[in-house]
Amino acid sequence: MTNSPGASGPGDDTPTPSRGFASPDSDASPATPPENRETDTSGASSGISSSAGENSASAGSNPPAGTGSTGANPSPASENPAGAPPPGSFSPPGGAPPPGGQWQSPGQQPLPQYPGGGRPGPGWNPNGLGKPGVIALRPLNVGDILDGAITAIRRYPLLILGVAAVVAVVSAGLNLAVSLWLVPDFNRVAQLGPAATQQQQLDAAYSLLGSALTALLPTLVISMLAQTFLTGFLTVVMGKAVLGRPVDFGSAMREAAPRLLPLLAVTVLYALATIVAAAFCLLPAVLPYVFWSLTGPALVLERGTIGQAFTRSRQLVSGMFWRVFGVLLLAGVIGWIISAIISVPFSIGSGAFSGLFNPQATLPKVTTGDLVLQSVGKVIAETIVMPFTALVTVVLYIDQRMRREGMDIELARAAGIQPPQPPQQAW
Repeated sequence: MTNSPGASGPGDDTPTPSRGFASPDSDASPATPPENRETDTSGASSGISSSAGENSASAGSNPPAGTGSTGANPSPASENPAGAPPPGSFSPPGGAPPPGGQWQSPGQQPLPQYPGGGRPGPGWNPNGLGKPGVIALRPLNVGDILDGAITAIRRYPLLILGVAAVVAVVSAGLNLAVSLWLVPDFNRVAQLGPAATQQQQLDAAYSLLGSALTALLPTLVISMLAQTFLTGFLTVVMGKAVLGRPVDFGSAMREAAPRLLPLLAVTVLYALATIVAAAFCLLPAVLPYVFWSLTGPALVLERGTIGQAFTRSRQLVSGMFWRVFGVLLLAGVIGWIISAIISVPFSIGSGAFSGLFNPQATLPKVTTGDLVLQSVGKVIAETIVMPFTALVTVVLYIDQRMRREGMDIELARAAGIQPPQPPQQAW
């Protein structure tokens, strides 16, 4: 694990990749001591540009105009009296390297940002720092975020889709069992003719409602456990995929397992906050849904506490609320369309829409075959949609950190890519 400068504002702790992004045997370059970070940022560090300066000096050639590089180590005070880094670079961190090789959340100082709301400054490669994995190491647009999730599924199809299929089968199997238990009550309501009294209709409806509520609690608990497991597992897999590193089920589970219980608590609190807000009005429900949408990835990758994860999500979303909301909404709409395309044929085959063509007919009698057919369609749809939406959230979290904290530089070092030297400019 390496801790490298240049990704945080003054006084911040350096954000470093977690175990999901860089392992202790990473081949990233060694960290620069704190006393040398000022010269690293101004472009005269021996760790980044000493070899280029020596070659230039030995050849006796003059550097291109505007670069300011002479092959020697200039004094930071003479080059930049104010002590500020040149445009397009990041301020050196002032804190000590974080322990444990984890993602480190910034301190209390304002987070550095790319000029212009996410655009790299002059002299930086518009293609970013390369693409060692499924995303380019630069601030991403909406298409890049969606493509990153799809590319991860294509690169690790057996791992991602296989685990998602197991979770989908568990969830659909539980729902099928509950549905089969409710079939007698449902058929009793469906077969009530026009001669039935109001009391008979109420008795049948109350019986169905009571049975449904009895089965609701265990169904929700098991479904939430399955969803929590999938979210934590896919977050770790995406961490490896960003760096293009191989990952298997065992290694991903070893990293995700310690965070599953806190992640379950986060999932419950997140759902409750959204439901409570929705009970008052739809608009307030959007606020916790968006501001805390990155809590899961922050908890798994930064390995902080539950409270810290909620705080980190709010910090990362703050100032970019509508962008984050738009990406989440788009991913949800895409997932809904995919799910409908897959599920509707199975629902039609089971006769679920027969009442649409004959409104005067009574409700069709539900059979076991109909429920099984619908469950098969649900399993196929959720196997594709659940990992897609979960991975989009993880990529969105990584993108926010690259935009606000310069995490692309840290990820490049963890992937063994030496970030280019920020250019100097004579003012």
